[in-house]
Amino acid sequence: MPELPEVETTRLGIKDCLENQVLAKMIVRQPKLRWPINVADSSHVEGLQLKAVKRRGKYIDLDFGVWHIYIHLGMSGCLTLLEDFHLNQPAPSKHCHVDWVFNNNFALRLNDPRRFGAVFITKDGERHVRLKDLGPEPFSDNFNADYFHSYCEGRKRNIKNVLMDSKVVVGVGNIYANEVLFNSGILPSRLAGSISLSEAQNIVDEVRKVLKNAIAQGGTTLKDFHGADGKPGYFSQKLNVYGREGKPCVQCQQPLQGVKISGRQTVFCNFCQH
Repeated sequence: MPELPEVETTRLGIKDCLENQVLAKMIVRQPKLRWPINVADSSHVEGLQLKAVKRRGKYIDLDFGVWHIYIHLGMSGCLTLLEDFHLNQPAPSKHCHVDWVFNNNFALRLNDPRRFGAVFITKDGERHVRLKDLGPEPFSDNFNADYFHSYCEGRKRNIKNVLMDSKVVVGVGNIYANEVLFNSGILPSRLAGSISLSEAQNIVDEVRKVLKNAIAQGGTTLKDFHGADGKPGYFSQKLNVYGREGKPCVQCQQPLQGVKISGRQTVFCNFCQH
């Protein structure tokens, strides 16, 4: 699944070409995504100038002022910029579900083979039902050690699940949760209530560092993910634990261990994490 760095990489890849342009046409070929697209809503945004390309959690926000188009890439979605676009040229594949055509002859195309992604048009902004309960952005001042430690206090959930909870902080998916906890020296199975304030500070710092590094490298290479320029990310070459079960720890050279936590692959070092 594309995580926050992939989504941010995509946002950065499309913003310069699309911001301040007018949306001439929204073409919906397949409305049946994770939630059905209300095709009639496209009339609200056609003819409007795109004020900004933003991100909230794993949603890309095409901000037209009053109206917003939110796009979620789901498990396998990607957005591609098409230059010198003409209707049906280049010809869409069967997985190309939506095109947004702008007045500068660029088009934004959503490709989503598994159709777990989402597109919705709304005036509600972040008050929308799918956004209103999201936690703070990891790079915001609201995500800090005091906040995170206060949330963890007394909780019997494991720290990995807390870190991946989008109501606590957005955008820390499975890959990056593994990396953050390894870098912080904390076992993923530890109860959140056992985390000290200094450990909470380490986690907050590592969340920001790991995600910033991933964004700088263009996201994580997953078989389904490509950025807005059609190229995959490269950060997976630098992952310390995820996908490395049984291989030597980069710090102590002992074999890394792997378990399933809430059905998600979790890799850690029994010697370096406590």
